Amino acid sequence: MYVCVCLGVTERQIEQAARAGARRLRDLRAELGVTTECATCARHAHSCLRAAIDCQAGNETLATARQTLHPNQFALEAAA
Repeated sequence: MYVCVCLGVTERQIEQAARAGARRLRDLRAELGVTTECATCARHAHSCLRAAIDCQAGNETLATARQTLHPNQFALEAAA
C-alpha cells in the first residue's frame, strides 16, 4: 500500500529501509523522501516504521503489524 502518494513510497520500501537501519522519520526522509512534499504521510510513515522495527525486534509479526495499520483492508480481503 502507498504511504506517500506524492513520491510513490510504499510500506514495503519503508520496511526495507528499517531493515537497512532507518530508525526515525528523518531517516526515511533522507532515504525515501517521505514528508518532503505535502507531509500528509508523516503519521502513517512513522507508524509503518515503528511496526517494521517492532517486527525486527520480535515483538510481533509483520502480518499482525499490517493488520493493525489497515484493519478494514483485511476485512475487505477476507470478504472477497
